[in-house]
Amino acid sequence: MLIFLVVFISCKQEKYDQKIHEDVTFLANDKLEGRATGSEGEKIASHYIAKRFKELGVSPKGTDGYFQSFTFKPKKGPHSEAKFTDTIADTTITGRNVIGYIDNNSENTVIIGAHYDHLGYGNEGSLHRGEKAIHNGADDNASGVSVMLNLADKLKTTNRNNNYLLMAFSGEEMGLLGSNYFLKNATIDTKKVNYMINMDMVGRLKDSTLAVYGTGTSPLWSQTINSLNSDFKLVEKESGVGPSDHTSFYLNDIPVLHFFTGQHENYHKPSDDQELLNYDGMYAISEYIFSIISDLDNNEKLTFVKTKNESDSAPRFKVTLGVIPDYLYEGRGMRIDGVTDDRPAYKAGIIKGDVVVKMGEIDITDMMSYMTGLSKFEKGNSTTVEVLREGEIVKTEVTF
Repeated sequence: MLIFLVVFISCKQEKYDQKIHEDVTFLANDKLEGRATGSEGEKIASHYIAKRFKELGVSPKGTDGYFQSFTFKPKKGPHSEAKFTDTIADTTITGRNVIGYIDNNSENTVIIGAHYDHLGYGNEGSLHRGEKAIHNGADDNASGVSVMLNLADKLKTTNRNNNYLLMAFSGEEMGLLGSNYFLKNATIDTKKVNYMINMDMVGRLKDSTLAVYGTGTSPLWSQTINSLNSDFKLVEKESGVGPSDHTSFYLNDIPVLHFFTGQHENYHKPSDDQELLNYDGMYAISEYIFSIISDLDNNEKLTFVKTKNESDSAPRFKVTLGVIPDYLYEGRGMRIDGVTDDRPAYKAGIIKGDVVVKMGEIDITDMMSYMTGLSKFEKGNSTTVEVLREGEIVKTEVTF
């Protein structure tokens, strides 16, 4: 009997892990051509997610079954914004959110979301410098969608003191459009939303380090996530504003948490493929989020708190090194998690893993001082950059 139980439990664990893998494999397949907003590939992905909701017993909560379509005129430049419109024309794009609902006849609703669109063959935002290629977005954000579906499976028969709205957002890569549209045209009473959980890029867990943003948006968050944590090195960020869909909900006075395993050298490139993901890590994150939801199930509706927007105080800069910062790094300096070919850092011999400690006369102690350093320079300027590499200081000349 003991042997039977061990085999049964391990098979069940494997089943759940395998389903996470299957969801990512479908969404990040070349056949979907990168799931650009409004593309045929995104439509195929939306039907797949709706089918998974139906299989899980999650009811439709869109405006057309599981779907909520929205049409917009894309922004014309980096300093403009996309605009929603009721008119469909050659100059417009139509995306659609996929929305499911677990109705427990409760007073309040928890929203669990993840965006499913990506960059297609590149589009604005791509960091790829080679020939046109499909950007599959396995980590960004097939990973978050698969964890959202895994949570739906866990929640359909448990934690009855809240209803659950499960959302796969369209248009995130073009400016948080799907989540923004939903809040302007919500299919539930947003005054009854307890809190919102967002998963965006949760597929590359490394060294057990997990970032949790929005911990200052409710007094209970920090205490709850730390008391339930036994598997992760948590990096907490209080602000409810960030470059993902939780921001839309925070700006509507809803407590939020955003889970993130960090940027990497494959971010917004064709190389963000499914074989690079940490599926055990994704399952562990799903289990952790489920424990948070379960712990709060008997609580009253969470209190919302406004937080300082860290981007408001960030220095403005016109140049970059052409690197991907390690946002989970907590040491002194700014650690580099990836270097873009033919950009200033690459040409200066700076490599992945280097920690920038000085830029010109500016000591670099963290991300804020790094941005301050960049703000001192303009295109064409040169300066000395000091990096810590394997315990040694390396100096190099950088031209922006």
